[in-house]
Amino acid sequence: MNGKDQWLLPEGIEEVLPPEAWRLERARRELLDLFGRWGYQLIMPPFIEFLESLLTGTANDLDLQTFKVTDQLSGRMLGIRADMTPQAARIDAHPLHRDAPNRLCYMGTVLHTRNDGFGGSRCPLQIGAELFGHAGIESDVEILSLVLETLAQLEIGDLCLNLGHVGIFRSLAREAGLSLRQENELFDALQRKAVTEIDALLTAGVPDAGQRARLAALAGLNGGWDVLYRAREVLDGAGTAVMDALENLRAIAEHLQQRCGDIQLDFDLAELRGYRYQTGMVFAVFVPGSGREIARGGRYDAIGEVFGRARPATGFSTDLRTLMDLSPRDFGGRSGAIFAPAVRDTRLEQRIGELRGQGETVVCALPGQGGGARAAGCDRVLVDVAGDWVVRPL
Repeated sequence: MNGKDQWLLPEGIEEVLPPEAWRLERARRELLDLFGRWGYQLIMPPFIEFLESLLTGTANDLDLQTFKVTDQLSGRMLGIRADMTPQAARIDAHPLHRDAPNRLCYMGTVLHTRNDGFGGSRCPLQIGAELFGHAGIESDVEILSLVLETLAQLEIGDLCLNLGHVGIFRSLAREAGLSLRQENELFDALQRKAVTEIDALLTAGVPDAGQRARLAALAGLNGGWDVLYRAREVLDGAGTAVMDALENLRAIAEHLQQRCGDIQLDFDLAELRGYRYQTGMVFAVFVPGSGREIARGGRYDAIGEVFGRARPATGFSTDLRTLMDLSPRDFGGRSGAIFAPAVRDTRLEQRIGELRGQGETVVCALPGQGGGARAAGCDRVLVDVAGDWVVRPL
């Protein structure tokens, strides 16, 4: 890189400049206050940890997304967090170690090796909430409700909530006796809705016709509420684990509909976001015109096992910058500022202190500086009127 290019940033790495940085900060404060009113306690996990803590158990899917460095003190491998959920699970398991449910929330930058996450950025501002210690549908519905409240707070409307359940595919694959390789290949084909490829994989790997038909049917089980009824018919003959997962999804959806009213719900039994990470209901939120989900989450009961406490868990996360791109709110931007001249005057200093105490922004000129009040972003100025410093419009 030559000298004239040294100001460039790596691909997918962004900085936030004024006034957008203030807008993001005000939104961050408002959302964390919202989470706090729901009983979620704020945590601030470290940006870097021992690699095995970030990539153990169900978090192994994050391996390719995690930057790795060597700790010069211990010689051990460190990872720069690509997701804060495993960190929240570690905090629930050990530093907090409570028997009662833990409600935790967080906000911070995560770093990805590739830009296939929210908004194409490699450094999302991840904000989210996790509920540990409760296995019932009520905790899943609480998380889903908090997601919808978060988006309503930012006045993001016209939402579609897409629901699925990884237990359906996982149980069908187990019944069919698929190897890990076969399961992974079929999982990938289902995500792409590659029907011809799905049929070929099933013909080669599943001798039982009923099991083949049930697995193949998942690719077409997407749409509105009728999906749940069709699923009961086309998955008839599957084991109790499949039907239990389907019933769990139905109960969550009905409870959410009763609680939140008119929300568009779609179902997709082949959309398995975070399949190796999640253990139950999974969800994503979409808005028209956005090719990616704007929030996602679900149940991940096994994540704490490696830390010695496999507590039930459910949660969600999103990228604050993605949400702010969609939000029409301005978050009460500052209404101008006051310019104070470069004059040594005790009365002027007192007046500046008074104005700042009242919430005004006062920019003090520096001796010999270039530019004036307007260049400093000010719409008013302090002037000396008969010994009193008075605010006057420009």
